Amino acid sequence: MVCMKPLFLFAPGAGAPSSHPWIQNWKRRLSEIGNVETFDYAYMREGRKRADPLPKLIAAHREALSDARKRYPAESTILIGKSMGGRVGCHLSLEEKVAGLVCLGYPLCAMGNRTKLRDEVLRALNTPILFVQGTRDPLCPLDLLERVRPEMKTQNALHIVEGGDHSLRVAKRQLQAANRTQEDIDRQILKAIAEFVDQLWITAD
Repeated sequence: MVCMKPLFLFAPGAGAPSSHPWIQNWKRRLSEIGNVETFDYAYMREGRKRADPLPKLIAAHREALSDARKRYPAESTILIGKSMGGRVGCHLSLEEKVAGLVCLGYPLCAMGNRTKLRDEVLRALNTPILFVQGTRDPLCPLDLLERVRPEMKTQNALHIVEGGDHSLRVAKRQLQAANRTQEDIDRQILKAIAEFVDQLWITAD
């Protein structure tokens, strides 16, 4: 069966807009496997540093989804986001039907506090989700994520970036020791995302 390319709606993290080189780099990579739309939350567009309350973030995300679907009406949508953008996408998926979720550095621990977990939305999900997590990410210790994942009711997958930080970057020293580059790491991440998307189509069939 030949499937149409998916539509990726790519949400930024809390601290940088969609014009940031990191987002643009991933937009370019994701365009190899689908159509990619990016957007900014209202507080970013207005030049404010403090993120809006969650309901306002969800509303902005919903509006961006509606606009993207007008441009690509026939395509299945996958919500992908960096950090906060991934978390807001999870909340939106409880209200809007999408094919899948991809979280690039899910912020499981609020403010890096292991006792304050943002896991309630994960347990409520019905949409398949892929977590892409670095082992050096203080906002998502893998031992805590691995406790949550078996208790989630939806299909969920995890791609681990060994040595990756919250932005999935690996230290140069570690890359050199392994005779690898960040490009190699990013290509592996893209492969994991592509395989996750392929699995969504198989499941749908």
